[in-house]
Amino acid sequence: MREARFTAACVQMRSGRDPSANRDAAVAGIRAAAAQGAAYVQTPEMTSLVERNRESLFSHVTTEDREPTLAALRDVARETGTVVHVGSIAVRAGDKIANRAYLIDAGGDIVTAYDKLHLFDVDLPSGERWRESATYTGGACAVVAMTALAQIGLTICYDIRFPGLYRALAEAGAEVLTAPACFTRQTGTAHWHVLQRARAIENGAFVISAAQGGVHEDGRETFGHSIIVDPWGRVLADAGGDEPGIIVAEIDLAQVADARGRIPSLQHGRAFTVEHVGKRAEPAQ
Repeated sequence: MREARFTAACVQMRSGRDPSANRDAAVAGIRAAAAQGAAYVQTPEMTSLVERNRESLFSHVTTEDREPTLAALRDVARETGTVVHVGSIAVRAGDKIANRAYLIDAGGDIVTAYDKLHLFDVDLPSGERWRESATYTGGACAVVAMTALAQIGLTICYDIRFPGLYRALAEAGAEVLTAPACFTRQTGTAHWHVLQRARAIENGAFVISAAQGGVHEDGRETFGHSIIVDPWGRVLADAGGDEPGIIVAEIDLAQVADARGRIPSLQHGRAFTVEHVGKRAEPAQ
């Protein structure tokens, strides 16, 4: 029988170009979170390596069965008796890379994996240009993991902008939604908090999102503010900035049923069509 309450933690990181240093930081963060009573610990997107140079990135990336960070995090899950959610690791997938999250149980076994569905191909007003699709291959399947703690919906970073994904996860039973991230500072400043809270409110679910933060060795700047939000949209914990560290909060799953009972929007969805009406204005000559 699962516990109705558990302590969740996010490990905020500033991963760089050295996978071994990033691995050590993640392991230390998980141990510290477990020491604070966390039963579930999440690390950010790209826990093992943040590197925008394609050649350098590929030189460090290997297949899942040979991935040293994944092996180390399985070991620390077993050591600490915690559920470890690896926000994502870059792993070989043919001639590209998969941005892959892992959920590891307290015995160190992999419960499931999830490949990021939506790839970040954008041109920002600051001049930043990102083309994840040039390097990464997108996933094709949404995932709800059944664990001893909760039913957990897995997503990664840019996925947070696609509310239909979270509704599908909630309708499939997810009580906790997750979006570990390497969010740019510019977009994070504008949108991070409202997107996290909106996904929680819309679905009557907890949202837990560990983040990368600060200026990385490859020159990118990420927003930080790892966050845990309750099903009513209240922020239970926020890292408050971009420095590496840990946040913890109590997850009371009774609040999921309470929020969904107050606003039963999951039961009220209806199929509909979109009708185009009127005449489109012609451009001025």
